[in-house]
Amino acid sequence: MTLITRTLTITLLLFPLLLRAVGPADAQTIWRLLDYVAVDYPNAVQAGAVVATGEYAEMQDFAGTVQREIAALPPKAQQSDLVKGASALTAAITSKADGAVVATLARQLATELLSAYPVPLAPSAAPDLAKGTALYATQCSGCHGTMGRGDGPLAANLTPKPVNFTDATRARERSIFGLYQVVTQGLDGTSMPSFAALPDADRWALAFTVGQFAFPASEVDAGKALWEGKPQFREALPNLEALVSQRPASLATSSDEATASALTAYLRRHPEAVLPTRTQSLQIVRAHLAEAVAAYQQGNRESAGRLAVAAYLDGFEPLEPVLAIKAPDLMRTIETAMTGLRGQIASGVEPKQIEQAVAGIESNLALAETALDTNSSSAGSAFAGAFAILLREGVEALLVVVAILAFLRKAGRAEAIRYVHGGTLVALLGGVATWGAATYLVTISGASREVIEGASGLFAAAVLVFIGIWMHGKSQAGAWQQYVRQKIGAALSKQSLWGLFVLSFVVVYREVFETILFYVALWSQGNGHAVIAGALAASASLAVIAWLLLRYSKRLPLAQFFSWSALLMALLAVVLTGKGVAGLQEANLISSQLINLPRVDLLGFYPTAQGVMAQALCAAVLILGFLWNRHTANQKVESRPVVERSQ
Repeated sequence: MTLITRTLTITLLLFPLLLRAVGPADAQTIWRLLDYVAVDYPNAVQAGAVVATGEYAEMQDFAGTVQREIAALPPKAQQSDLVKGASALTAAITSKADGAVVATLARQLATELLSAYPVPLAPSAAPDLAKGTALYATQCSGCHGTMGRGDGPLAANLTPKPVNFTDATRARERSIFGLYQVVTQGLDGTSMPSFAALPDADRWALAFTVGQFAFPASEVDAGKALWEGKPQFREALPNLEALVSQRPASLATSSDEATASALTAYLRRHPEAVLPTRTQSLQIVRAHLAEAVAAYQQGNRESAGRLAVAAYLDGFEPLEPVLAIKAPDLMRTIETAMTGLRGQIASGVEPKQIEQAVAGIESNLALAETALDTNSSSAGSAFAGAFAILLREGVEALLVVVAILAFLRKAGRAEAIRYVHGGTLVALLGGVATWGAATYLVTISGASREVIEGASGLFAAAVLVFIGIWMHGKSQAGAWQQYVRQKIGAALSKQSLWGLFVLSFVVVYREVFETILFYVALWSQGNGHAVIAGALAASASLAVIAWLLLRYSKRLPLAQFFSWSALLMALLAVVLTGKGVAGLQEANLISSQLINLPRVDLLGFYPTAQGVMAQALCAAVLILGFLWNRHTANQKVESRPVVERSQ
């Protein structure tokens, strides 16, 4: 299984690169890459020597990405200087320069980037303000004081004096993003240090905490009433990005000082209030579709394509889990129509066809809005949804894991079984961590979700192709007997054992990841007890299925076991190839051209030319591999002496 293990290793190394390939170049992405380099490079290189090979390779990759994406930004006078700065950063990393030098270059380039391309950054989820308060008490109050007045016990010895965060005149001119920048980079010429070593989420939490001091808690109730009663404020601040970039002084120009102060007091203490609702998600879909039509009519196909992708990933995709329960056929209809729209834009059809396609999607969105308007899913539908998704995704992973376990037991490889169990257990624990992260820490974007599912699906499919061909070879004319004679009693290499660990982890985590994100959306509809009951019922069903599969596999003769397992691996490889390509198409990493064929989710068959071609190629490789195995086995039989063949 050396070839399989090598494939596992190479694909695993390439996997992070696939996950980063999401979306077009933009200043926000570049800024975050530079921030990552500034923080993590010193951990990779010390005293001119690489101390962490993987992290150093990542730094090189990030620097190259920064250089390419800066060159791809819209032309501006400062762009050439930014390209030079990116080249200098790349050269410094290549020459293994000191960590402080690289960090300075990265931060300087990030500052210049935002000056040339001013885009507001935002936290990926509502910050943990309790964590921000705790961090302020331990990291900031010594200088700024417990109430933010700049009168901490260390303030008397500092020149210049620490900032008084309760100064309303100064505070009304500062956005949360501006505070975040200071927290991240510090202030030259003052005693204010950089807190870049803190996680990004903690820095945002600190910025929100500091931003509250000038706006008293006594105004929160008034601010809440304004936010809930005046739709113009919700329209002006539709998301976290808008909130963190908003200065109170700017907000006052569209209202008055008292209103701006009350709203700021409320939203900086309750940033979760700006997170999108279902209605807002549908508004995002409609807005991006309208923008895509306008861009296409103006001849800007590239922009229209990006907007069509954004309409799906930012607007419709977050609604899919709930709509899949309430109106599954409608959900698939809209998803297929949006895939078709992207294909039409890419192929350059007449603008009238784009308008007609969008009009059809709009009609279905109205139906979706009606379906989603029912306040919450019933307990029965919540149970059914939780049961069905876990059973469906679980069976896919179970078939692979059980086949591996059954093979190891038949081959007498008890020492390897714990690696398969270990990979499965880590994947399940990773699923629990994903639940916690998706619920409390971060928002997993639609693009990230599709890329993770797509890339892991193709990874698993590639490995299963090799395993399927290998198992089929062992089912041929005594090959299994020869394998057992040669391998029984010999220890598997560490490389092979860890290869089994990685395979079981990726196969299981891919299904757990999709299930968890579905459960997070389902949980938000209420009926939590029904969701838990559905999950427990599905888990019990999977346990019974696993027991039956393992029990039946013991009764199969070894040659027949190899033959059936090979066919199972082949089928799963084709299914995962289709699902993997579909995921990358939805993330806009692979183009999509619809064809007039039915969609079969169970088989991973989605009616796009690219998906069908990929599955056909996978099937062709498997068939050729099986035919080669048979040809090789026949040659071996014919080459053996007649007496030996008669035994």
